Amino acid sequence: MGVYCCVTGCHSVSHDKKGMKKTALTFHRFPAWRTKEGDQISEVTKARRMAWVAAVRRRNISFDRISAGMRVCSRHFHSGKPAYEMLTTHPDWSPSLFLGHSELKRTTPERYERLERRNRRVHAETSVKKDQLSVAPLQAEQAMQTMDEGVVHDDGDVAEEESRNETIAECDLCRPRRDEINRLLEENRRLKKELGKRTMGEEFLNDDTKVKYYTGLPDMEVVMGVLACILPRLSKTSTRTLSPFQMIFLTFMRLRLNLPLQHIAHLFNVNRKTASKVFRDMIDVLHATISPLIIWPSREALHATMPHQFVEAFGRRAAVILDCLEIFTQKPSNVKAQAQSYSHYKHSKTMKYLVGVTPQGAISFISKGWGGGASVKHITETSGILDKLLPGDMVLADRGFDIQDSVGLMCAEVKIPAFTEGRSQLDASDVESTRKNAHLRIHVKRVIGNIRNKYTILSNKVPNSFVLPCKREDGTFLDKLVVVCCALTNMSPSVVVKSQ
Repeated sequence: MGVYCCVTGCHSVSHDKKGMKKTALTFHRFPAWRTKEGDQISEVTKARRMAWVAAVRRRNISFDRISAGMRVCSRHFHSGKPAYEMLTTHPDWSPSLFLGHSELKRTTPERYERLERRNRRVHAETSVKKDQLSVAPLQAEQAMQTMDEGVVHDDGDVAEEESRNETIAECDLCRPRRDEINRLLEENRRLKKELGKRTMGEEFLNDDTKVKYYTGLPDMEVVMGVLACILPRLSKTSTRTLSPFQMIFLTFMRLRLNLPLQHIAHLFNVNRKTASKVFRDMIDVLHATISPLIIWPSREALHATMPHQFVEAFGRRAAVILDCLEIFTQKPSNVKAQAQSYSHYKHSKTMKYLVGVTPQGAISFISKGWGGGASVKHITETSGILDKLLPGDMVLADRGFDIQDSVGLMCAEVKIPAFTEGRSQLDASDVESTRKNAHLRIHVKRVIGNIRNKYTILSNKVPNSFVLPCKREDGTFLDKLVVVCCALTNMSPSVVVKSQ
């Protein structure tokens, strides 16, 4: 079935009744009104659709009523096809030839060429710099072309006095609008240049609230202090895409908010692989630089700063409060690894870390990671914490820590809540002792909760790639990540309320 031209008096058809191509003419649909591509596109396409309807002038065709089969053949265009929709002064912007009526003002290609020559001369005179147009070249060209219909001085090629007067009048209106466009282009160029110099995170320099939200650290001074410490080691990293400040800020945002790497890559205008490499490299650098902040204090330092609640309960013997930090992991593919990582306490696959907290609320010890199935006693005996105890020290722990014998070998003591051990109920003295000491042991849980809340990457399931052994190192990437989070937590104020 052939396609017919809808112009009155035009009998063009693409194919005959047998389906054979009958003519070399092309057939074109009416332009659509595009309302979702901005105000300028909407206005231009609306005006063009109205112009086509006015040119065809058929009773059964209106702006809102054009059937899908309506076509206009190439006979009605000077160049044999419609012009680009933004060339509103082009003679083929709408049909203009052999329309069966003479109610439209006829346009010619010669007049359009003269108009283009004038436009090029005007553009040269205004000396619009190329870098100004780089901000929005398409919008600028469209705006300049739309404003300059009729443009400035007539060069004598048009003989009609009426056309000459109309052109001069339009020039007086276009000049101030062109000046406004140039001013906006210049402002866009300046803002783009300033934006290119701006570093992600610099807008938070004077806002400690935002610094704390995005990094977990109390203020920008601490952030810059960490940056100053790691700068000598950054020369060994391979990436040069981001500045050192951007690299550390990217790392803190990932630890603090657990943002997806793809989202972080968009924020810092890099690809995902670069963001992943920067994060891993920075964790390595931070682990090597700030891990000494997790330090076991001397007995003299403990005694000098012991909170009065601990002094009243245990004298000055309390050295450390122990508990375990368990981090959820993805299910390993290896069956043996699945069994080793299953935690009966959490009923899920986890990595378990032994955490030691001083009575003052600082993290003084963090072990390497163990599968969730490892016992607390085994982790305590192999983690190295027993070597740090001195004779007479007291270790506070929960009921699950069956480490009395191991700690006793170091001439130290373990203080855990009393339990019945076959009795129907606790003695009154045991109940009173447990009640008095419970609020002191809770400090370690508050510290662990603070680590999770401050660095939410530890609150969600970590990928299996985090728990794989690092090359030529004794430990996993998750081990380094946990140590970094604990060291950064020690840079913030303690959760333990200081005594007056």
